[in-house]
Amino acid sequence: MAFVALLFVSVSSVQAQPKGNEGDKGLGIIIGDPTGVSFKAWINSKHAFDLALAWTVERNDALHIHGSYLYHNNDFFNPNRGRMPLYYGIGGRVKANSNRTSVGVRIPFGFEYLFQGAPLGLFLEVAPILDLTPNTELDINSGVGVRFYF
Repeated sequence: MAFVALLFVSVSSVQAQPKGNEGDKGLGIIIGDPTGVSFKAWINSKHAFDLALAWTVERNDALHIHGSYLYHNNDFFNPNRGRMPLYYGIGGRVKANSNRTSVGVRIPFGFEYLFQGAPLGLFLEVAPILDLTPNTELDINSGVGVRFYF
């Protein structure tokens, strides 16, 4: 409930669309595998960092933490209102449960619709993952989400 209150305060205090400028930060949720809290910090209109603290229920329940550096192509999609950059990047993931901890490289790609006149972004993402420890394995994550920018 505190998370919902924080999101409400963030939305009510900001009136403009995130422009991808330095200082634009977004907090929200991602639903899929994994499901949890999502955070994005824009460096400029083409570059951002993305973080998540989430839970995965695939095979065994596990804590999932990932962070990625993202590059945005702002010209790939051209909606009539708002913006919808295509993005891709590289980062890392740690997944831990009571039996094992795996560490890997993730390569996310997706798109985010940024509403015109509202501090809101909706995103869809797919991220192939190459786990390096304890075994070398391929995995994939995907999810949809929403972030409120402040």
